[in-house]
Amino acid sequence: MKIRTRFAPSPTGRMHVGNLRTALYEFLIAKHEDGDFILRIEDTDRERLVEGAVDIIYRTLEGTGLVHDEGPDKDKGFGPYVQSERMASGMYLEYAKQLIEKGEAYYCFCDKERLESLKTGVNEEGDKEIIVYDKHCLSLSKEEVEANLAAGKPYVIRQNNPTTGTTTFHDEIYGDITVDNSELDDMILIKSDGYPTYNFANVVDDHLMNITHVVRGNEYISSSPKYQRLYDAFGWESPKYIHLPLITDENHKKLSKRSGHSSYEDLIEQGFVSEAVVNYIALLGWSPADNKEIMSLDELIKEFDYKTINKSPAVFDINKLKWMNGEYIKMMDNEKFYEMAMPYIDKVITKDLDKKAILDMVKTRIEVLPDICDMIDFFEEMPEYDIAMYTHKKMKTNSENSLEILKEELPIIEATDDFSVENLHDLIMEYIQKKEIKNGQGLWPLRTAVSGKQMTPAGAFEIMNVIGKEESIRRIKIGIEKLENA
Repeated sequence: MKIRTRFAPSPTGRMHVGNLRTALYEFLIAKHEDGDFILRIEDTDRERLVEGAVDIIYRTLEGTGLVHDEGPDKDKGFGPYVQSERMASGMYLEYAKQLIEKGEAYYCFCDKERLESLKTGVNEEGDKEIIVYDKHCLSLSKEEVEANLAAGKPYVIRQNNPTTGTTTFHDEIYGDITVDNSELDDMILIKSDGYPTYNFANVVDDHLMNITHVVRGNEYISSSPKYQRLYDAFGWESPKYIHLPLITDENHKKLSKRSGHSSYEDLIEQGFVSEAVVNYIALLGWSPADNKEIMSLDELIKEFDYKTINKSPAVFDINKLKWMNGEYIKMMDNEKFYEMAMPYIDKVITKDLDKKAILDMVKTRIEVLPDICDMIDFFEEMPEYDIAMYTHKKMKTNSENSLEILKEELPIIEATDDFSVENLHDLIMEYIQKKEIKNGQGLWPLRTAVSGKQMTPAGAFEIMNVIGKEESIRRIKIGIEKLENA
């Protein structure tokens, strides 16, 4: 059977890193075997829908290169691919009624007050919840059920799980998992508004769309026995389950929105490039046999093997991602880099300077694009600086000899109109040789004077070439004045 995977996000906001990893792994599993990757929008939780979130899903998939073979915009005969649109046929309710006929589900008419009294647990958000529903409405007679329905009494349809025995399902990562049926809640299949729950619609849609592999976070392991019982109740073959390890922050806590980098769009806005984000996320729980770290999407497709996914939680290390991002920037085509970096340089440089030349200096020195701003601001405006910067033990420079060297280099620079890097280099190096000093003694004071910074993305000649003769001379004179006044 042809492998078919699906990414089924709920349009509730920005795409979390964990959701993106799920999408990426489903994409890689399908493409590794020349299968189909399907996009399905699960919008049954109407209260959590966020306007514009569907557009975010499309933008994220397009930006990461995870091209879907089927979806709302590419119907290949399994549509609609939006759950609210699939509801129009009434099929979810019909499938739920099939389960009622088999004794695998039942109508529940419990009101809010009664359900509130059953809440004995607390979920991750701190809200009280029902741990296990007490099957109160399962005992209703057929006549009572029909009377309630005829009276228009609000209801939900619940799964009827056994309270004795065990349920076993197989996960491709964790192996066979067996749970006591006493732990299984009778989860809601159809809500009081007529919409199917995420859990129920998932099972029905996965079957109808011939999904062969279901990838999700391991927080869904506890729900999987209930999914398995639904497949068994319908007599359907279940897909292969692949539960992914948790993604944590550096403190080994679940990666949350408060981290500031929990979503794909957060990362893009912070100056990360899409290819690096995809590469890094692929390694959150998996690694190739040769432990290679820098991999294109095509390489990931070739090498990915879901059977080697780790069970242990994966730590999202923002510093590791920054390093990887820097490597991608270094490899980037210059024209693409200029296009991506120009908005950042435009924030800092308003003067008529050779911005591409400045970007050439920083390309191999930055990790994320916003690093550009602090690295190049001195081109626009000479910063205030302490003359202590002229002292460098390794270069054997101090305030006194720096003053002497700048005074001797200034007329050489004033005498030339050729401000090419090559000519400036030749002139100053000739001076250094004649004076019989080390290169650092002649270059450190000059770079300090024209930049006002201890660390710069390039040497004195490259800086002078960009800022030009007039500005270079002005800055050198400022340096001389500072040193004389000291």
